[in-house]
Amino acid sequence: MRILLLSMPDSFEHMPTIGIRMPNGALSSLAGNIDPHHEVAIADLILVQNRVHQTITDLVMRLRPDVVGLSIMTFQRKTARKIIALVHQLVPGVRIVVGGYDPSLAVEAYASPEDSVDFIVRGEGEITFRELLRAMDGSNDFSSIQGLSYRISSGPPNSNTSFRHNPDRPVGVLSLDQIQPPNRSARILSGYEFLGNAVDVIETSRGCTFDCSFCSIIEMRGRNFFTYSFDRVLDDIRDAYRHGARSIFFVDDNIGLNVHRFEALCHAIINARLNHIEYLVQAMTSTIANHGDTLAPLMARAGFRYVFLGIENILEEDLKFLKATSKNSKRESGKRASNATLDAIEYLHRHKMYVVGGLIVGNPDDTEESIQTNLEFVKRHIDYPYIQHPTPYPRTPMTKDFEAQNLISSRAEEEYDGTTAVVRTKYLLPEDVEFLRWRAERWIKVRHALAVFRDRPVFILRNALRMFGFTFRGSTWRNFLGLEDERKAFARYRALRTQEREYV
Repeated sequence: MRILLLSMPDSFEHMPTIGIRMPNGALSSLAGNIDPHHEVAIADLILVQNRVHQTITDLVMRLRPDVVGLSIMTFQRKTARKIIALVHQLVPGVRIVVGGYDPSLAVEAYASPEDSVDFIVRGEGEITFRELLRAMDGSNDFSSIQGLSYRISSGPPNSNTSFRHNPDRPVGVLSLDQIQPPNRSARILSGYEFLGNAVDVIETSRGCTFDCSFCSIIEMRGRNFFTYSFDRVLDDIRDAYRHGARSIFFVDDNIGLNVHRFEALCHAIINARLNHIEYLVQAMTSTIANHGDTLAPLMARAGFRYVFLGIENILEEDLKFLKATSKNSKRESGKRASNATLDAIEYLHRHKMYVVGGLIVGNPDDTEESIQTNLEFVKRHIDYPYIQHPTPYPRTPMTKDFEAQNLISSRAEEEYDGTTAVVRTKYLLPEDVEFLRWRAERWIKVRHALAVFRDRPVFILRNALRMFGFTFRGSTWRNFLGLEDERKAFARYRALRTQEREYV
């Protein structure tokens, strides 16, 4: 069969796509785990945001796929529906498969009679998708495939249909080699970059054992942690490098959960002489703060350059709401001593690593003062801001809390991108929360561009105006001179962003 796998063009607000265009690692993993007689192609539509309709038309008419699979996040749901409609228009008999966080946690959104989805792959998709294709090749009996939901007819052709939901598939034990390495050669578009470097993504583990209230991962796969062998990880790094990557983002849910393994991974990278590559990673503040004396210099030697710190919030009450206190704690003599954030930042800065600060502002009890406290902290200590607003993603504990307090102000899923405030606090409207973040973080991003100039002067010289234009879109010279209220620029920015969401 001919299979076309698509990731959505909708991107996060935090950084312009001229600066960062990451591949969808899940799709290359799916491609690496299907039987070899299939013809598979991957198209990451973030690479063609300005020509999505034409790109899909060209690909579908050229490849004539039997199956089209889409990886979807909640804020991409509206775009996905438009793409599915376009694909059906081009190839009426094609079978549509959806997967990812949103279809896994909001199955009902894809299983209605008016939707054109044939199959929903819930949870980890590699084995489920492979078994689905085998069933399509053979008996068309899908009843025994764990983790699959599929449409069944309740009458003659073109009559009403319903979905059958098979039992969940248990999460994979990665050390058992059930999941084969990704197939990067299946990608048919090019241009993945991180600040001018060709970039790729790798995972060394899956899962997390914490219970943060905002986390979709826990709801999708439970609280667990499984790891790949270092031999597999190093081979994957080499494969990404052969495919051109000079920056690699470790996309593990919580790579530092086992800190001794993380240290051993750094040693393995160094010993394999792969530390000439630039690495990006997500980490907990507690991991860095509690082990920074040994871990931070080791990370620097291994080539780690950017560290996304899950700070979440610097105020204790907000951390309690987010259920993120324990992972942001520094411990002394086995007891919690203090918030780990400042110590973690200090260790990373001491060893010449950049800190991307992940914070969540706009929680139920937040006031303007508490939000400003977090923003001032970011200005003072963080290299690049990744500030989000609490968002009611399907089935998370946070969503249930918001529902109970009647705080959700928007049900438009396309706004659930993390930087559109869709939840009010007890004291602030959503647009007021969003304005505070928008006003503050623009200038922090400009400051970091100046720092990046030392490392990548050619990239900054070529793209500074475009990046500045993206970050400050909606603003005019009157705003910069203080001749116009910033709220007017903010209103223009929001209007532009609404227009930008229309990709198809």
